[in-house]
Amino acid sequence: MAACARLKESVTRSEEKKGRAEPQYHLRIQAAGLPEFWLDLEMRGSATLKHLDHYLRAIWLECCGHMSEFSSGVWLDDVISMKRRVEEVFGLGTQVTHTYDFGTTSETLIKAVGLRQGKPLTGHPITLLVRNVMPAWECIECQKPASWLCHECLIEEEVWGALCDEHAGSHPHRDYGEPVRLVNSPRLGLCGYDGPAEPPY
Repeated sequence: MAACARLKESVTRSEEKKGRAEPQYHLRIQAAGLPEFWLDLEMRGSATLKHLDHYLRAIWLECCGHMSEFSSGVWLDDVISMKRRVEEVFGLGTQVTHTYDFGTTSETLIKAVGLRQGKPLTGHPITLLVRNVMPAWECIECQKPASWLCHECLIEEEVWGALCDEHAGSHPHRDYGEPVRLVNSPRLGLCGYDGPAEPPY
């Protein structure tokens, strides 16, 4: 990221805008146990963890309005209030864990990997810098590129039931509903998650 010309240009343009400078934190977001899913965000120091919770829900997690929390410590027993500002929680190298849904749990690791003093890149508390490319899945029937996921295959047969457009229509499993579209999220296949896995702004 430090060598990214487009990011350098964006920072230069932001410094020409009106507004006050403040710490801007480069956060690396990693889905626990799923290294293919990650996000790089820049977040204002004055923004709160509630802003980050909202962002993670929108881009990766929200399905049924489950509870969530931020925590740290070896056993994640130090719960961090969502009212806390980012600059109060993170220093370079600091890592916290975000937990969404305490039944079918999704854990996200958040680490501060960079810090600059300056104006924000956008008018929002968080800017998406870059994210993983969506993994390429193959249809379990024909090995062509898949676009759909069968929950029944996943839950009852413990098979990643990815399906192409053709086989999604003819697939016999319907006990868990129709196949859902594959989206770029580590929560896909858990609880009622079906996307859209898009940033909220």
